[in-house]
Amino acid sequence: MNQERALSDVLQDILRNLQDIVRSEVRLAKVEIRDDARQAASSAVWIAAGTIGALSAWAFLLWTITFALSTRMSMWAATLIVALVLAGAASVLVVGGIRRMKRINPIPERTIASIKENVEWIRHPAK
Repeated sequence: MNQERALSDVLQDILRNLQDIVRSEVRLAKVEIRDDARQAASSAVWIAAGTIGALSAWAFLLWTITFALSTRMSMWAATLIVALVLAGAASVLVVGGIRRMKRINPIPERTIASIKENVEWIRHPAK
């Protein structure tokens, strides 16, 4: 049974198949993105918990240093020393971060050059 199909029917089948493929790819991409988002959320929870633990440990360490200093001087002086050392360290870190930030060039120069080259090539193709 050899039936001839019209060209329009064949083209419609091809288009339907292409639509199905594209839809399947989109569904797959959505599932992959959801999976990655779940993993990222889980990782973020672990990072947040670790950060809270590290900050708590840092606070207790500073408290211990303050109490250790208070055995040699008054509590207010020990607290002042710890606060001044922390303020100095924080200042150094902030200034260093600002200097590093100023070195960042937000303009993608290589990409712009490449785009200009492509536009020039399109305007004047090789003969």
